[in-house]
Amino acid sequence: MENNYSIEVQDVYKTFNVYLDKANSLKEKLLFWKRNRKEVREVLKGINLNINKGEAVALIGVNGSGKSTLLKLMTKIIYPNKGKITTHGKLTSLLELGAGFHQDFSGRENIYFNASIFGLTKKEIDARLDEIIEFSELGQYIDNPVRTYSSGMFMRLAFAVAINVDAEILLVDEILSVGDQHFQEKCLNKMKELKNEGKTMVFVTHNLESARELCDRTVWLHQGVIKMDGDTNQVIDEYLKETR
Repeated sequence: MENNYSIEVQDVYKTFNVYLDKANSLKEKLLFWKRNRKEVREVLKGINLNINKGEAVALIGVNGSGKSTLLKLMTKIIYPNKGKITTHGKLTSLLELGAGFHQDFSGRENIYFNASIFGLTKKEIDARLDEIIEFSELGQYIDNPVRTYSSGMFMRLAFAVAINVDAEILLVDEILSVGDQHFQEKCLNKMKELKNEGKTMVFVTHNLESARELCDRTVWLHQGVIKMDGDTNQVIDEYLKETR
């Protein structure tokens, strides 16, 4: 029987090796070759989470709680040490500013590169090009090399491409905190539109008001485990009680 999930996270663990005294040069490596001590840090500890089709879910928590790691696992940029993540449907993500951009090419050329990574054909990109450029508000800068762009301009271009690839699942990490208030509001309004169209969204944010505005459900991560999962207002109110 088919379920109604867009994303299934089953008993997921993720650890990273942190090198405590890593050598920075060849000389240091030769002199202190025995010194390369490492610590294994457990970032996620047995996460179980199902996200329904058409649901907008916020992931909140203090820095280091595992939010961004969980989002990266959902995109399959990285993989769990144990457990399984299954996604159902075409996925697009906005995780790191400028990821996948070629610094020496123009914004226009990068639209073609980025959109093709998301699976669009040249013909499909041609048909959406004007809409992408218009949404990005980059104007004449669209033909400048992206290495000349500010972080706000990067975000505009990345967001404009990501929302135009007809994905069923949109994963967004904190990058909406970059750029001016006008464009942040424009992005939030666009995400509301996509939600109304039945897209699934997972939104990592420290902006709790945006989470309240966009998401009906919020998952609070704390030290690699889910501390609370439920109605956005209830979860955020509890989170604020503990962190203030």
